[in-house]
Amino acid sequence: MNMNEYQLLATRTAAKHDNELVNYGLGIAGEAGEVADLIKKAMFHGHVIDQVEVKKELGDVLWYLANIARLAGLSLDEIAEANISKLQKRYPNGFNVEDSKKRVDTVLGE
Repeated sequence: MNMNEYQLLATRTAAKHDNELVNYGLGIAGEAGEVADLIKKAMFHGHVIDQVEVKKELGDVLWYLANIARLAGLSLDEIAEANISKLQKRYPNGFNVEDSKKRVDTVLGE
C-alpha cells in the first residue's frame, strides 16, 4: 500500500463535522503522547518496548496525520516528498552536527 492509498482508506473512517481539524490536531498529539509514554516506560521504568504496541500507536498517529493532510488539501505522498527534499537540502551528505548548526533552510542559519 502506498501513502496515498492509505490516506484514502483512512478517510473512510473519519467522521465529517465542523470541528474535524481540532479533533485531529488533539488526536495526533494524544497518540504521539502514547508513543512517548512507551519510550518513557522503556527508558525509565524497565519495560520492554512492545513492537505490536508501537505499531498500533504509530498507526493511530498516521491516521490523524492523514486526515489533517486531507483537510489541508495535501496528500501524504506530497508531504513525504517535500520533507525528503527539505532534508536533502539541509543535510546533503546525511546528518552531521555542523550542518545542523548551519541549516541552509533557515534565514538566520539557526
